[in-house]
Amino acid sequence: MKRILITLAVAMTAAAPVMADEALAKSKNCMACHAVDKKLVGPSYKDVAAKYAGQAGAADKLAEKIVKGSSGVWGPVPMPANAQVNADEAKKLANWVLSLK
Repeated sequence: MKRILITLAVAMTAAAPVMADEALAKSKNCMACHAVDKKLVGPSYKDVAAKYAGQAGAADKLAEKIVKGSSGVWGPVPMPANAQVNADEAKKLANWVLSLK
């Protein structure tokens, strides 16, 4: 029984950062335009992760786009600046997006 509880605790701890970052995305209203696995107004986070996979500096580049906005990368609809997201939160969100597969 003790082994099962320890395994469960480890599994929950491993999943916690992903949930925390998804919770941050929800709290910052990112999910109004994006979803993890399907296109809404903007691309899915998994598509973003695939596009930037293996690129040096991808997290910094995405964090800047999160804060300042961007246009023309995924089509004609621009991504507005997100003044409610600070630089640390943007970096955390960018790293979370890049971790998705």
